[in-house]
Amino acid sequence: MSPLLWRTSLRYLLRHPWQFGLCLLGVALGVAVVVAIDLANASASRAFALSTESVTGRASHQIIGGPSGLDDELYRQLRVDLGIRTSAPVVEGYAQLPALDDQTVQLLGIDPLAEAPFRSYLAPDGGTAGDGTSLVGLLATPNGVLLAAETAQRAGLSPGDTLVMRIGSRTVDLQLVGVLEPSDDLSRRALEGLVVADLATAQELLGVVGQLSRIDLILGEEDPAFARIEAILPPGADLVPAASRTNALEQMTRAFELNLTALSLLALIVGMFLIYNTITFSVVQRRMLLGTLRCVGVTRGQVATLVLGEAFAISIIGSLAGLVLGTILGRGLVGLVTQTINDLYFVVTVRSLSLDPLVLLKGFVLGVVATLASAAVPAFEAMLTPPRTVLRRSSVEERARRMVPLLALIGLVMLALGTALLFWPAGINQQLGGLYLAFAALFTIIIGTALLTPLLTVAMMRLVRPALGRVFGLLGRMAARDVEATLSRTAVAVAALMIAVSVTIGVGLMVGSFRQTVIVWLEQSLGADIYVAAPGATANRVDTALEPAQIALLTSVEGVGAATRMRSVQIDTPTGPTTVIAIDAEGERGRDYLRFKVGGDAATWFAWENGAILISEPLAFRTGLNRGDQLSLRTDRGLRDFPIAGVYYDYTSDRGVIRMHYATYQANWDDTTISSLALYAAPGVPVDELVTRLRAAVATPNPDGTAPPLLNIGSNVSLREGTLAIFDRTFAITAVLQVLATIVAFIGILSSLMALQLERARELAVLRANGLTPGQLWGVVLGQTSLMGLTAGLFAAPLGFILALILVYVINQRSFGWTLDLAVDPALFLQALFVSLIAAILAGIYPAHKMSRTNPALALREE
Repeated sequence: MSPLLWRTSLRYLLRHPWQFGLCLLGVALGVAVVVAIDLANASASRAFALSTESVTGRASHQIIGGPSGLDDELYRQLRVDLGIRTSAPVVEGYAQLPALDDQTVQLLGIDPLAEAPFRSYLAPDGGTAGDGTSLVGLLATPNGVLLAAETAQRAGLSPGDTLVMRIGSRTVDLQLVGVLEPSDDLSRRALEGLVVADLATAQELLGVVGQLSRIDLILGEEDPAFARIEAILPPGADLVPAASRTNALEQMTRAFELNLTALSLLALIVGMFLIYNTITFSVVQRRMLLGTLRCVGVTRGQVATLVLGEAFAISIIGSLAGLVLGTILGRGLVGLVTQTINDLYFVVTVRSLSLDPLVLLKGFVLGVVATLASAAVPAFEAMLTPPRTVLRRSSVEERARRMVPLLALIGLVMLALGTALLFWPAGINQQLGGLYLAFAALFTIIIGTALLTPLLTVAMMRLVRPALGRVFGLLGRMAARDVEATLSRTAVAVAALMIAVSVTIGVGLMVGSFRQTVIVWLEQSLGADIYVAAPGATANRVDTALEPAQIALLTSVEGVGAATRMRSVQIDTPTGPTTVIAIDAEGERGRDYLRFKVGGDAATWFAWENGAILISEPLAFRTGLNRGDQLSLRTDRGLRDFPIAGVYYDYTSDRGVIRMHYATYQANWDDTTISSLALYAAPGVPVDELVTRLRAAVATPNPDGTAPPLLNIGSNVSLREGTLAIFDRTFAITAVLQVLATIVAFIGILSSLMALQLERARELAVLRANGLTPGQLWGVVLGQTSLMGLTAGLFAAPLGFILALILVYVINQRSFGWTLDLAVDPALFLQALFVSLIAAILAGIYPAHKMSRTNPALALREE
């Protein structure tokens, strides 16, 4: 390549800053959306890994128990009888800090004398107080705790101050005896949501005196102690690798993160159309120059290298800008991702964005590859076109029109391929690979429809041209003819806008269907009048305990006709942690409120009363179990097989829920606590009035003057509204991605119209010279953009509906195991059409303004 050719390219880019800038913006936005989502996901995963590592420490294995935990005696046996010194008892629980807007923190109870081998930040040289005096303070100070230095600073606390903490329904006063100040930044971030207390203090605070959550161990791979430990384990305990529980929790969010990543890639695909459109126009705009260069000896390879070299430079600058923009956008999205994970899965504290170099590298490579792939077609055309053809103004459009049938055929083949991928043999659908296939089918169908766009656009313009001519005369026919005449750019702009709008329709229908399904399910499943529970760590699970005195007080309030007691706990199953809900005998009143997928007859309830269980649809999906099968659960009596009496619809957790009779639960687990109450108002007692009475009953201060317990008491209406609020919060990030994709498409339309303005300058100047007024020119331009927006909106409707079918019946099923009822909202289609029209019209305002102010004499000049 001659330096002269590169200078020619640089001069062209500098003389067209707007065109160059729009292309950069297309690359940057596409990369930014992908990077932002990946950084948010990676930050949440990193925060979870750090917090888990900070709690697990150097433990290689753990002894875990069921809901009732482990007896203190087991630790004594390990430490004294077996002489295993590398063991440490742990008590875990969650609490809220009112000083930090009820931020959820993890309460970790430890034995300071056994901590040195496990958690370095609690060792004497770990940075707590230099000489370990803070750990001594835990033993010497009643209700003494340690807090991360940054967390203490945000709460305005110093060692010696009183820390107010809410655990379940109780508010307790603790004394801050020291702060945790790790030497490295990663450990500092890992400890943001951690409160450390002495073992006995934590047991008292959490109401588990004499019990342990787990016992940490440091053992070699073939340590002979394994056999001795397993020999003394009680029936409900299990010895597991420390990483196994972490891996199970990480897998819980895999499908959720994959869905977000796929949506972010849609924005990049829309950006690729924009890049293709801009690069194509840069070739068309210089067709005279390129033809001249070919005539004077420049080879085809040099022309292609010139075009791809420009695209490569644009990709480098645009991708770097996208990394910066994605990092900024990621700081806002990380809160939405974290909130969703907290609502649906487990508690994770993320206060800052983790810049993962691999995520940044992935975004950069995607931007470069996407840009070069988009520029390959125009570079190929510039390389293969004969010089004399390049010198003709109409050559590009002639080739574009000749390509329409071929593109349509390829589009039909891709549609057929995408459909075939959706109906791949069902055996793979149970695996994560089935979800990847579903997304591959989704993208294949989208690209196939985009390839059909030129043919559909030509058909649309020929269909509306006579009507426009009758209504608007010559100018109306010109607007339709111009769209068809410049198909190489208008079809790409229409395709980009169509994809963005169809994604809006498809995702909107999916979210609306999901929401309507949840509303119907809530109306049927919330059978009690009032629900009572203590505040919990996550929004969709009630695993905190009500105290017996609170239960007695609430059930004795005048107007309470009946009460159903429920216990909700997390139990490990072959597919990971699963919620078990035990319901007492009075729960028979709620039988009519379960919707069954399989079962639900008298035989189902008879089996349930006699020890069988009911499993939710997601659990049946993940395990492959059905009515008549058995599910193995580790109980306090050992491993037990529970027959499955039915499968019911449930949307509280995509990990699955197990419902069992409270008598069955008590027979297998040594746990007598109650998590929540479902109360029924006596005949003639208004529900709102009863709620007021219940809240007044628990608002009375305790006899010792301490604050009354904090309980969530609400009617089924308020619980339904709260559940829907969580649902809307969960899909907030989806709405953000929809808006970003539409913005990218809007820029694509603007880029296309800017290109048309530059190329049609002479044509419009001739029209102006023959009497076309500036107002009529505005009408032609805006008529053309309106037609493009209308075409994109109309084509987006069927594609959006197809996307909704795939999202509802395939991707959601394979991701989470839920069966949704498709709810079609006609208003959503009208709204999408309106958005498409408005985006196209707004994008046409500047080009119309620019064209109308251009001096015809200057535009008619030609060198």
